[in-house]
This record gives sequence, C-alpha cells and structure tokens, in this order.
Amino acid sequence: MRLLLAIWCGVLCLGAFKSYAQDTTVIWDATNLNLPHVILRSNENYKDILERIKNDTTFYKAFKNLRVINYSAYNTILMRDKKGNIIASYQSKTRQTRKQGCRSMTEENRQVSGDFFTRKGDYNYTTAKLYASLFFTKGAICGEDNIVKGNAITTSDKKGLDKHREQLKMLFFNPGKKIPGIPFIGDKLDLYDERAHKYYSYRLDYIEYEGKWVYLFTITPKNGSSKGENMVVDEMATWFDPKDMRVLARNYRLSYKAGVYDFDVQMEVKMMDVGGMLIPSVLRYKGNWDVGFQQRERGEFTATITNPSIEP
Repeated sequence: MRLLLAIWCGVLCLGAFKSYAQDTTVIWDATNLNLPHVILRSNENYKDILERIKNDTTFYKAFKNLRVINYSAYNTILMRDKKGNIIASYQSKTRQTRKQGCRSMTEENRQVSGDFFTRKGDYNYTTAKLYASLFFTKGAICGEDNIVKGNAITTSDKKGLDKHREQLKMLFFNPGKKIPGIPFIGDKLDLYDERAHKYYSYRLDYIEYEGKWVYLFTITPKNGSSKGENMVVDEMATWFDPKDMRVLARNYRLSYKAGVYDFDVQMEVKMMDVGGMLIPSVLRYKGNWDVGFQQRERGEFTATITNPSIEP
C-alpha cells in the first residue's frame, strides 16, 4: 500500500505533494477538507485517519514518557524586554535517572543571568515555571506512569497560578482544543467545532518527511480571512506516522489580541523513537503574552533530549 502511494505521488505530483490542482474537496465532520487525489485513490479510509488525528493523544503521551525513562537534556531559557534584549537567562545540562520506579535529576554547567530567580530561589517568570514543570525534577519522584487514558489535563481543581499553568499545558499538548476558564478565548481555540469551520481551511497530505512517507495535516486561516477576534490559530502543521498515527513533529503559531488578553506563541516539536516509545527530541518555544493581570512575558526556550534509555 505504501509503495502504491509513493508511485501515485510520483505520477500525480512529480515527486512532491504540492500540486493543488489535484485536490478534491470532501466533507468531513461537517467541514470542507482538501485531499490530494492520491489519498482518495489509495483506498485508505481517510475519515478514520482524520478521526484519529482529531482525537490524538500520542503527542501528550510522548511528554508523559519522559517521566519513565533515563535521559539527558540541554536546557536554554531566555527572557527578553520589549526591545528584544535579554533580561534574564538560564542554561544547563541535566540528567534524569530512573531506578526502581523513582526518578531524580542532576544538574551540570548551570549559567544564570538577570532576575531569573527570586531572592528565595524561586522562578521569577511563569515561562520558566512551565518549563520546569515539563523537564525538571526536585528530589526523588516515585510511582509515576505514562498512562494518558483517564489522566487528561484539567483545570477543575486548580486555582490561581496553578490553573494558569494547566491552561498553558493544554495550549501546548492539545492545540486546537477548547480550553476552559479563559474568558473570550477558550472556545475560539476549538478548531473542530462548527464555528471554526467558517474561518479555517483543513488539508491532509501524504508527503516525504526526513526520508519516509508520512501524513501531514494542516490547519490555516481561509484565504481572504482577515485575522480578527474570532481567530486564534495562524498555522498548525502536524506530521503523523502512517503505520500507527503517532505524531512525528508539530509546528504551530497561535495569536490573539482583545481586551486584557493577548498572546503570540510559536512552538516546534520533533519526536524520536526509543525502544518503541515516542519521546520529544527537540522542543522550541517562543512566546509573548499578557493574560489577565499578570505581568507581560516575552520568553523563549529550547530543550534538546539526548542519550535516552528505558529502565531495565
């Protein structure tokens, strides 16, 4: 089947899936979806593929997998002022070790500048706190697992800063899904409801990515749609492995400006396979946001995962 798809790709698209003249518009979940003929002619059940994309949990699980393996990471966090100057920074190499169901972390080569930490040693920026919650560990943490089912991110039992962090995690791990508790914005993040269909275009491709054929699902503002208060997503692209529909990479940019809320967030994530387990290999984030009555933050960070191994 994959060979057939590759042959069709060569015949129809001359080696690249860029020929929009070959597109067909189909209806999926009351949404107009652009499909190249090669997918329609491959006998693949594109509706099933799209439902798996819509309900994907592999992206979130890849980050959960980091809690149950050994790995090293190179960490860089930069905070900037409105002119782009660095006002605080953090760099380090960390090593997470997991033994007998518990994980702990060591830190090397730490370099810090500016007011990255408070006088008490706490993080002075929400961006840093979010990064730490994803990649840093204090002391030994035991009894964790990587199960996603029944462990969805929720804000129902959170308040204040903890609630905001959970909302940011939702933005990270489930872009395109509704986020409760953010006035005027939460429902506009849902890219699969009827309201969003008026503003966005949806497209599924079969392309070559890093030497193999994959599905690429993209969501972009419709041609002619001006970016207004009804739209949050500037672009979202996700690459999926056709064999098991796991996320291989994801890039997205979200922005919004209205009243007391505004943000412009870009994120790129690449995955790698470790013994059949998917984990992020590189994560790049850049954000400028002011939510509610918190101080505006302009931050960026990069996490690079190396030397992963599964606990014996």
